[in-house]
Amino acid sequence: MKLLAQCYFGIASLSSFAAGFSAPGGGAATSVQALLSANQDKIASLKTVAQSISSDAAVTPTNDVFYLRYALESSYADDDERTEALKSNIQWRLTDGKDIVTNAHQALQAAITAENSEWDNQPVQQAAPHGDRIFKYLTSVQCITTSHPTSSDLIYCVRAGKIDDKALMSSVSVDEMVDFFLYVKEVNAAVADIRSLQTDSLIKIVTCNDMMGLKLVGGSSDFRSALSVSSKKATELYPSLSGRTLLLNLPKLLSGIVKLFTPLFPKVVMERIRFERGPLKDVEDLVQIAKSGAARDEFIKQMDELVYGD
Repeated sequence: MKLLAQCYFGIASLSSFAAGFSAPGGGAATSVQALLSANQDKIASLKTVAQSISSDAAVTPTNDVFYLRYALESSYADDDERTEALKSNIQWRLTDGKDIVTNAHQALQAAITAENSEWDNQPVQQAAPHGDRIFKYLTSVQCITTSHPTSSDLIYCVRAGKIDDKALMSSVSVDEMVDFFLYVKEVNAAVADIRSLQTDSLIKIVTCNDMMGLKLVGGSSDFRSALSVSSKKATELYPSLSGRTLLLNLPKLLSGIVKLFTPLFPKVVMERIRFERGPLKDVEDLVQIAKSGAARDEFIKQMDELVYGD
């Protein structure tokens, strides 16, 4: 199976996913077609607003799932705030983010329409901003996005402790690193929207942060800044996209500090975060969890428990 990755790209043929599924551990997932129908007036209104700003398909997506995510986002106080958030994001896509979304849009078209409907990884990697420098330090050893075989959710795995962040940030600026992270978020978001229609379920992105080997002191402050800036911006740009976040294999000292402060986190944040030791600890290269085999089988079993279990 080929898979879409955040830093290492690849995905199974999009045409291979059958419509409809039951979520791991129990009940059927809510039908996207039912959600689109229930929110059709709100979606139509949001789409009209977006198209009044730009008719460029890269800037103003045509996929109704893009607007459904705004309709379902619970953090907006009311419809006025929802509309203003959309306006602001479309304006970003038209200006500061235009190169990012345009390159992602064109790369996805090339990747998905490849011969025999197989995912062609090359266009997506080639279009990544500053990828010629960044991919020297971010490979499948450090990060990959795979998919859950039942839910089709995207599962993004990153190993901060295995990234030579100082060497990486000596070759790119903070702004360039931010652009890269937002590009891969745009690619993943677009694929999630496509899959949502094909599977008839609202696809989310699950994040697995493997903290094994993480340095508690040192590291690049520029890299941390790029992560922080891009994460904050992505939260604004992609409502209703994030699923559960897993923090895996924290160093013991850091684990104690985190547990001390987690009761102070908002309830909505705590509902999305889980801490666990064990998963990924015996996996050398993350490609092992993307390809068929014992490592992937074990990883998916762990995801069923941690992400979709009670």
